[in-house]
Amino acid sequence: MIPARFICLIGGYIIGLFQTAYIYGKMHGIDIREHGSGNAGTTNALRVLGKKAGLIVFLGDFLKGFLTCLIVRLVINNFYPDEMYLFVAYGALGVVLGHNFPFYMHFKGGKGIAATGGAILGFLDPIMIIACALAFFVIVPICRYVSVGSILLVLTFAVTYTVRALSGHYPFNLDDPVSKEAMIESVIVVCFMAGMAIYRHKANIVRLIHHEENKLF
Repeated sequence: MIPARFICLIGGYIIGLFQTAYIYGKMHGIDIREHGSGNAGTTNALRVLGKKAGLIVFLGDFLKGFLTCLIVRLVINNFYPDEMYLFVAYGALGVVLGHNFPFYMHFKGGKGIAATGGAILGFLDPIMIIACALAFFVIVPICRYVSVGSILLVLTFAVTYTVRALSGHYPFNLDDPVSKEAMIESVIVVCFMAGMAIYRHKANIVRLIHHEENKLF
């Protein structure tokens, strides 16, 4: 299964290289990384280029996360059905890494929240999808801090996935030591994704502490 892990990770990374904010900005004569927060993501595109740009960038980044996980599910299910969620997690990690650290942009990309949101949908777990959607779409309108909603989103993702994986809601065969190890590994991958997203928000966290973070609109 080791080669399959790398295929999912690298395949996800390649898809993640499609930088919607950067491409859209270039189409309008700017490098999005040189404006606003300098982040090549949805929120910065929204603030710098307007609502239309924000929506397009969000959809582009969201879809690459969702499609990556969907492709992995369709392919891997034919080979490792019991461990499918492990490979979906690697595909999700790959697409976020490609978004955050694109080699052709000197590894200066976005923070991966929209791509992570798409990946969450790609797990096709209704409970996790609803929990994550509530964490983001309820909190952001209340506090008007996208960064707070983003951090809560990835934390909810990690916690919900971990609880549901450990309680046997995914197709891992917990009576099989190999499949059980794959389940634990998938939890580690998902928690690593959440930790990376929070780390990418370290500057936002500092600004929140000092009451200097920009509010949405």
